[in-house]
Amino acid sequence: MRHIEKRFGPVHANRDVALTVQRATVHGIVGENGAGKSTLMSILYGFYQADGGSIELEGQPVRIAGSREAIALGVGMVHQHFMLVDTLSALDNVMLGAEPGWRLTPARATVRAKLEVLMRETGLAVDLDALVQDLPVGERQRLEILKALYRGARILILDEPTAVLTPHETEQLFETLRSLRAQGTTILLITHKLKEIMALADHVTVMRQGQVVLDAAIADVSLDGLAEAMVGRRVHLGRAEGSAPEPGAVLVQASGLTWRDALGVTRLADVSLTLREREIVGIAGVSGNGQSELLDALSGLLVPNQGSLRVGEREFTPAGGWLDPATARALRIAHVPEDRHKRGLVLPFAAWESATLGYQKKPRYDRHGWLQGAAMREDCAAMMERYDVRPRNAALRSSKFSGGNQQKLVLAREAFGRPEGPRVLLVGQPTRGVDIGAIEFIHGRLRAMRDAGGAVLVVSSELDEILALADRVVVMNAGRVAGELPIADCNEQTLGRLMGGGGLH
Repeated sequence: MRHIEKRFGPVHANRDVALTVQRATVHGIVGENGAGKSTLMSILYGFYQADGGSIELEGQPVRIAGSREAIALGVGMVHQHFMLVDTLSALDNVMLGAEPGWRLTPARATVRAKLEVLMRETGLAVDLDALVQDLPVGERQRLEILKALYRGARILILDEPTAVLTPHETEQLFETLRSLRAQGTTILLITHKLKEIMALADHVTVMRQGQVVLDAAIADVSLDGLAEAMVGRRVHLGRAEGSAPEPGAVLVQASGLTWRDALGVTRLADVSLTLREREIVGIAGVSGNGQSELLDALSGLLVPNQGSLRVGEREFTPAGGWLDPATARALRIAHVPEDRHKRGLVLPFAAWESATLGYQKKPRYDRHGWLQGAAMREDCAAMMERYDVRPRNAALRSSKFSGGNQQKLVLAREAFGRPEGPRVLLVGQPTRGVDIGAIEFIHGRLRAMRDAGGAVLVVSSELDEILALADRVVVMNAGRVAGELPIADCNEQTLGRLMGGGGLH
């Protein structure tokens, strides 16, 4: 790719970008949210058209007018948010748009035979007859890669591939990528996780503000050097220096929470939890072990079958009436959901509308039933400034921001958007898909809330994040509390044993 230029109105997303990738290598592309990484790869995949510049594949100039042309040239892309139809089977998702014939039954048989060969060759095992909505996240991602390979991809673009994977699923993915590289596939890896780049990539390109600021073999760079190139300054992501404040009064007490889903499967089993002033509690566990359901119960999105919840002087039970989201806000409980797209934002809304979701009945925004757009836009601009949301455009659609900037917008709304602020902040996956500079910023904000007297509950699949943030750690396994430890007694080995269902010793 030579002299690539791309603008979106006033936003200069790619500025004279040059990128050279060797065949059968893993090439990492890193940078802050909004640095232009995904835009550049979307141009290679034909999703966007460059305003200037040229592309060569295997020495030949090409014009990629759309994804169909990209696929025909052997370029495939797996997006951060999967492009799958939940209500179709895995097999039908692969076929969709690439049917080998108009008669469905023989077409399915043909595709199945090819996929079974591909799965044996690559180790990408997927239940082809299962509905996508019933597949675990790791299997959905394997399906996306299979879909690209089935269409003949020799160049595979992966956008934040480990953002929603467990550590075990991540290692499985890495083994698959190494195998694909050995078989001649070229892999372009967009990620914020620098440890993954150091472990997997052969070469790395760093982008900042739409430009390439570093391009080097992985053997010639260090983790700290990559972080500094990304952000333009030194970055600290470990535990903050100095001692944490002493925890204060109990703000939230959950006792014996039990919940069974529609199929009768127990997702929460007798879970008890205490949140205190001036304390960050981390919830660790492999995804799918009850952490999401616990967040939903505490924020009023789920009514458990049994148990009780005390918030200040208010007590809630399933029989006597459970907490609802509006009451939670009135009690100054704020919630940053795990899935910002499904629960945190309305993607077609302008940023100023997303920045006031759930708070639109505040007197400042609601005058006799009429929304006060000017006040909403003014407050959104202040949030964007305080949280470094880029670009600073309150009128831009929520869907047009990068994932990390969407996350900062949701966090700004929930945590610091209003003068009174929350007393309790429930945060699911606070830095999923967020760059290293924004991680440092968000961690600092969460600590500031704790230090100001609030209680913070952090659910994260990243053990590094739990160890960096939490004052106390609760580990969940199979819907139960497997252990609870002060941070001084925690390390990756101890937490890993508890996450896997083992004991402390």
